[in-house]
Amino acid sequence: MILTENKIDKKLLKRLKKIVRLYSVKDVELVIVGQKEMKRLNREFRGKNSSTDVLSFPLIETPHSPLGSIVICKKFVKNGVKRFGHSKNDEFTLLFIHGFLHLLGYDHEKDEKMRQEEEKIIKKFNLPVSLIIRND
Repeated sequence: MILTENKIDKKLLKRLKKIVRLYSVKDVELVIVGQKEMKRLNREFRGKNSSTDVLSFPLIETPHSPLGSIVICKKFVKNGVKRFGHSKNDEFTLLFIHGFLHLLGYDHEKDEKMRQEEEKIIKKFNLPVSLIIRND
């Protein structure tokens, strides 16, 4: 796991690494940003002029390259904690799982496989309801 911010709970980081290792031996870069930066990234890479909770950027596979980058917006984590009433670490993990599955090529807009994988990870780590389910 490559972390761009060192102010992350060690238990949370350990959980995220376990999730990655369920599917990949490659590292994942984790970037934590504010709402303005997330809006800029979403506009630049997705053509949407609004902030969002999580973005994924897969890398072209080469030997020793990371799988890709997951960018999580701090404000959305904070809002999710208030809105859904679970811990900051759980909300952060749910966003990470969602972004990670996108790195692996899953797309919830095209099929149900992402939902199934997300639910499997959520159950394994005893987490609250997923992003896909809460957005249905």
